[in-house]
Amino acid sequence: MILRKYTSNDCIALTELFYNTVHHINRKDYTQCQCNVWATKTVDLEQWNNSFLQHYCIVAEKNGVVVGFGDIDKTGYLDRLFVHYKYQHKKIASAICDELEKAVNVTEIITYASITAKGFFEKRGYKVIKEQQVKKNGIFFQNYVMTKTIK
Repeated sequence: MILRKYTSNDCIALTELFYNTVHHINRKDYTQCQCNVWATKTVDLEQWNNSFLQHYCIVAEKNGVVVGFGDIDKTGYLDRLFVHYKYQHKKIASAICDELEKAVNVTEIITYASITAKGFFEKRGYKVIKEQQVKKNGIFFQNYVMTKTIK
């Protein structure tokens, strides 16, 4: 597996990976309706690309296949961390997260972790600050505000 910086050519692959991961992996913790609102078939590629370009974004590839990605901003907000649904439990998320955590010069990283990702982040030393209900298109989602102190 290789880790590399995001390029605009990755945008479509990352949005497809995001959609498929939410609908295959996160589906065990969220309803079909929640997944449909969270990860839609149609996305604004320009908006996603701009977001990736503004953040430090890492792409994981294995044998030419994009198997994961993650991004963090300069303030230490870890925005997205997703692994291809066929490549779960292979330490890909850990490798991406290691790179993201090292990439920013902050004392604390914050993320909004899904129910599905909560345990992963806890194992990495993140602490739950609060559980929250987020509303998107009239649908509520449970997630967790989590932080990790960086030494």
